[in-house]
Amino acid sequence: MKTMMTIKSLKNISFDTVFATFNKAFADYEMQLNKVELQRMLKRRGYVPELSFGAFDDDVLVSFTLNGIGLFNKQNTAYDTGTGTIKEYRGQGLATQIFEYSVPVLKEAGVEQYLLEVLQHNEKAVSIYSKLGFRVSREFNYFVQNAALIQTSEKSILSDIVFKEVDLNKTQDLVSMHDFVPSWQNSFESIQRTPEDYICLAALKDGHIVAYCIFDPRSGDITQLAVDKLFRRKRIATALLSLVLKKNTYNSVKLINSEVGCEALTSFLSSIKMPLSGKQYEMIKML
Repeated sequence: MKTMMTIKSLKNISFDTVFATFNKAFADYEMQLNKVELQRMLKRRGYVPELSFGAFDDDVLVSFTLNGIGLFNKQNTAYDTGTGTIKEYRGQGLATQIFEYSVPVLKEAGVEQYLLEVLQHNEKAVSIYSKLGFRVSREFNYFVQNAALIQTSEKSILSDIVFKEVDLNKTQDLVSMHDFVPSWQNSFESIQRTPEDYICLAALKDGHIVAYCIFDPRSGDITQLAVDKLFRRKRIATALLSLVLKKNTYNSVKLINSEVGCEALTSFLSSIKMPLSGKQYEMIKML
């Protein structure tokens, strides 16, 4: 009996079903997520089931795009937080069909642009997205290192610098410290979706924050790392990272989506033996 392939919203699809298909779709990938990790990731990235879509073989979910919805550069945005297809169904253009099905629904919901990130070496995916009208908006580096191999020190030239945990909200107005606008998953909007997951360590001088690091100790993700330009090259960031490592409970540390042009951050990470692991494109399509 011939099966019927249909594309529809994931609104009424259970998370267990999504997780099972996600697991199968990424079974041959190096990175694996358990159910709790996937739930946390999707919540953090703003997953909205009714504006996410899948391809079904009869009633079996075989391909999907999980969309986050929020603001990016002050525009209503859909963010591809995960696209995958079960191995046996690849090569049929299902991801493209899902995207094309989703566009009018997203536009009806007031979404103005679609945002995604893709590994630069995944040339096939980059080509598909380009044909769908996406343009490269930025290039990102990502860094991953075994926590035990990172070399840091708490010594600081400035003896009057105090390091302590601070409330996440105290760092939201410190955008002048940033060398680039954080990516979707590293933005304050993303962080505020699951504030309980994060620790924010800050360096203070005379009660004022001159550097800070926001990170997730359970996954090793460094979400934001920023130092006031007047206080750079004084080993403050190195001292911060040393404290981060003490609180980190994961076996590795990751800093994802730093802009390629940010030489200060790339040089700093290299100095603490956290080498470049790969590159991504950030791509945007206006809807």
